[in-house]
Amino acid sequence: MSSELADNVRNHRRRAGLSQEGLAEAADVSPALVRKVEQGGTPRVETLYALARALGVTTSTLFATGAPEPVRDDGPNHLRLMEIRRALMPPVGLRDAVTEAEEPSLSAAQGIQRAIADVHALYQADRYESVAKQLPGIIRAAETAVTAAGDAESRSHALSARAQALLLTGKYLTQVRQYDLAYYALSQAIRDARAAGRTLTAATGVVGLSWLLLRQDRFDECESLAAATADEMEPRVSTAAPGHIAVWGELSLRVASAAIRNNRPDTAREARRMASTAASALSVEHLDFSSHWTTFGPVTAEMKAVEDLSLVGDARGVLRRSDEGVLSRRGMKAAGKPSSNNWDRHRLDVARAHVLLGSHQDAMHELNALRRTSPEWVRHQAMARYVMADVLHRRKRTLTKDMREMAAHLGITG
Repeated sequence: MSSELADNVRNHRRRAGLSQEGLAEAADVSPALVRKVEQGGTPRVETLYALARALGVTTSTLFATGAPEPVRDDGPNHLRLMEIRRALMPPVGLRDAVTEAEEPSLSAAQGIQRAIADVHALYQADRYESVAKQLPGIIRAAETAVTAAGDAESRSHALSARAQALLLTGKYLTQVRQYDLAYYALSQAIRDARAAGRTLTAATGVVGLSWLLLRQDRFDECESLAAATADEMEPRVSTAAPGHIAVWGELSLRVASAAIRNNRPDTAREARRMASTAASALSVEHLDFSSHWTTFGPVTAEMKAVEDLSLVGDARGVLRRSDEGVLSRRGMKAAGKPSSNNWDRHRLDVARAHVLLGSHQDAMHELNALRRTSPEWVRHQAMARYVMADVLHRRKRTLTKDMREMAAHLGITG
């Protein structure tokens, strides 16, 4: 870790008039952890949230800017994503990009849309290997369709199809943490959707880009982008279409998620209120993958509010609200089920809460359930690895077979 981060924490601690022990107590972490950070250790971002809250500064204030560590082993993902990389970013010479011809069956926008729907179903089923194999052909076909469009109407349809193809690509690449490639796909998707006059599709792209920025800990930019887009497309709730309300609600969730991580609780609280307004207007979960892939409603809004409790370390609050109201079995029967990814992420918060309270078996129950229903998805979740690592670190007795198998599944060796 850059010494700049250590200096930032130390300087802000001293300005606050706190000793290392005093900061540790205020942040509810150990003095040893504060010492480790100030000596140049590599903390989790969750640790920085806690330190920022205790110091009364934004989390972004503590971040460092420095040279990256040497890349040790990027070979596997580099090779596995070679075809997507070639399709997404072909070589460019003095004239046009050097691209490969694509199958005629996917040359029309309508055919591309059908193929995108099929691959999105694979993505929802966590069949990531199949997604990676299918995307390159769709991307090339969409590029061919845009190039071959002969009039304004056909070009608009082709641009819309390419926007959808790139949105799906960006969504997949963000999930598997290939962030630079994902940014390229999502930013181009937003431009294509704007050029085609598909405002709702473009706003969906902003939701995806905000998720990417959030995963990169770019909280200021995430909040600013999502808030500006939400303001621009704020609906008249009484008359707006459900899809419009849902996308606006998702943007409000992104604002709240960035703000709470950046130690801006007032902004987060207001954004959660806006999301609650959108959720109440819908009254049920809105899952529409046909045009804008929206997954929003009362259940999703409540799960993300519970996520805030997890971020600030309120484990009892997480468990208290995780099965109440719309998150109870009866509540979801009335309001509908959220997307599988959102639900799975919520259960990781529940697992973390159990670990914090010393209930290792309950935490393992949640992790094992995720492994059964979403084995590929959970392997890509940093939170799952954090929870499992905490179980291994905190448990005093011999590890159970389930614990050893889960650690192996998540690639945790220590």
